[in-house]
Amino acid sequence: MDRTETADIHLTGDEHHHGPARGIGRWLFTTNHKDIGTMYLLFSLTMFFVGGAMAMVIRAELFQPGLQLVEPNFFNQMTTMHGLVMIFGAVMPSFVGLANWMIPMMIGAPDMALPRMNNWSFWILPFAFVLMLGSLFVPGGGPNFGWTFYAPLSTTYGPDSTALFVFAIHIMGISSIMGAINVIVTIWNLRAPGMTWMKLPMFCWTWFITAFLLIAVMPVLAGAATMVLTDKYFGTSFFEAAGGGDPVLFQHIFWFFGHPEVYIMILPSFGIISAIIPAFSRKRLFGYASMVYATASIAGLSFLVWAHHMFTVGMPVAAELFFMYCTMLISVPTGVKVFNWVATMWRGSISFEVPMLFALAFIVLFTIGGFSGLMLAITPADFQYHDTYFVVAHFHYVLVTGAIFSVLAAVYYWLPKWTGHMFDERLAKWHFWCSVVSVNVLFFPMHFLGLGGMPRRIPDYSLQFADINALVSIGGFAFGLSQLLLLAVVIKCIRGGAKAEASPWEGAEGLEWTVLSPAPYHTFDTPPEVK
Repeated sequence: MDRTETADIHLTGDEHHHGPARGIGRWLFTTNHKDIGTMYLLFSLTMFFVGGAMAMVIRAELFQPGLQLVEPNFFNQMTTMHGLVMIFGAVMPSFVGLANWMIPMMIGAPDMALPRMNNWSFWILPFAFVLMLGSLFVPGGGPNFGWTFYAPLSTTYGPDSTALFVFAIHIMGISSIMGAINVIVTIWNLRAPGMTWMKLPMFCWTWFITAFLLIAVMPVLAGAATMVLTDKYFGTSFFEAAGGGDPVLFQHIFWFFGHPEVYIMILPSFGIISAIIPAFSRKRLFGYASMVYATASIAGLSFLVWAHHMFTVGMPVAAELFFMYCTMLISVPTGVKVFNWVATMWRGSISFEVPMLFALAFIVLFTIGGFSGLMLAITPADFQYHDTYFVVAHFHYVLVTGAIFSVLAAVYYWLPKWTGHMFDERLAKWHFWCSVVSVNVLFFPMHFLGLGGMPRRIPDYSLQFADINALVSIGGFAFGLSQLLLLAVVIKCIRGGAKAEASPWEGAEGLEWTVLSPAPYHTFDTPPEVK
C-alpha cells in the first residue's frame, strides 16, 4: 500500500491505527508517549496537592508554640510523607511526564523507543503510592522517621507500616529505572537525520544525563531500603551496633543515593530554563557546548559530595575537608549555567510572558538556594546549621523555587502545544505573582529561624520563634492556595480558549514548534530533516 492510500484511509475516518482508543482503555493500555506524558503530569499534579495538604498540616501546627492540632507522632508522619510524596510523587513524575511529551517531538522521533515498558513504568506508580499513603491507616501509623528513614529510627523504632513504605520505595525505583532506560534508548537511537549530539536541545541533554544518574543510584536506594527491611523483620544487623553493624553506614549508603537524587530533581530544570530564556530573549542560548559540559560535570561531581550531609557524624578531618572542597567545586559548573542564562538575556529583545516570568524567578531564587548551599558546604559552619530550619530553607529554595518553578514554567510554555489553546494570561500572571511573593514569605524567614537554632521536624518550639513561625505559616497557606489558580488555568485552557498557532511564542525554536497545535496523536510519520 503506498503513502497516498494510507493518507486516504486516514482522511476517510478509519482511525483504527491513527487515533486514540475510546474510553478508559485508551489510558490503561496506551503506548502513545503523549498519553503517558499526560498521565504522568496529572498524577504529579494530584500528588503535588496531596503533599501540599500535608505541608498545610505541618504549618498549621507550627503557627503557634505549644501542641495545637496534632499529636507529635502524627506530625512526624506528616513531615515524612510530605517529603516522600513531593520528591517521588510530584517532582520526579512531573519531569518524566515532560520527557515523555517533549523528547520525541524535540528529536523528531515517532514515539518513545520502548512504548510498552513506558506504559508499565507509569501504571506501577499509583500502586506504589496507594501502598505508601495506605500505611497512614495501619495501626501504629505511617512512617514517622523523616523521608531519609535513618536507622535506627526506621529499624529498631520504626512503626509496623515500615514494610509497606519499603515496598513502595522499591516500586517507585523500578518505575524510575524503566523511565530512564527509555529516555536513553530514545535519544540514542531515534534522533532525526542530521540531529548530531551537539544539535540536541538542552532539555534532551539534561534528561539524557539525568537518566544515567537514575540508573546509577536507584539500586543504591533499593539496597538501603532492603537492609532496613531485613534489620527490622528478619534479625539482620547491618545498622545495629550490638550485632556488629553501624548506623552511620546507613547514612553513607542513603546519601550516596540522596545527593545525586538532588541533581536528578534539578538537571531537567536546567534544560527547561535553557529552552525558555532564549525563546523570550529572541537569541540563541549563549555557550551551548559549555552548558552541556557543565551538566555532565555536575552529574559526575554529584557522586563525590554525599557526606556533606554527614559533617556532624564524626568523620576524620581529611574526609570532611575532601567533601567540603568537592561541594564547593560543584558550584562552579552551576555558576556557568547561571552566567550563560544571564548572557543569553544580555541585549536580547526580552518579553515577559508567564513562562519567562517563572524562568526569571527560577534563576534568582535558585541562586539564593545555591548560595545557602555554599554556606552549608563549609564544615565548621555546617556544625551550626545542621538539622535546623536553615537547612529546610536551603533545600526548599532549590526544590520549590528551583524544580517546581521550572515545571510551572514548562507547563505554561508547552501548554498551548498540548491543548491547542492559549491559556488565560491574566489568571496565569496572578498565579505567578501570588506564588513568587508567598513562596518567599514562606521560606526566606526560615533562614533566620535556623540561624537562631530552631531544630527541624519538631512540632513545638521556644517562644522567641513564635512571630517568625506565624509569618512563615501565613506564607505557606498563601502559597498553597495560590496553586488553585494553576488548576483553574489548566482546566480553563483544556476546555477552550484562543486557538494556539503551531509556534505561539515568537522566539521559540525546535522541532516541536513545527507541528500543529494541539500536537497530532502521531507526530512524525517520516523523520524531519535537521539542517
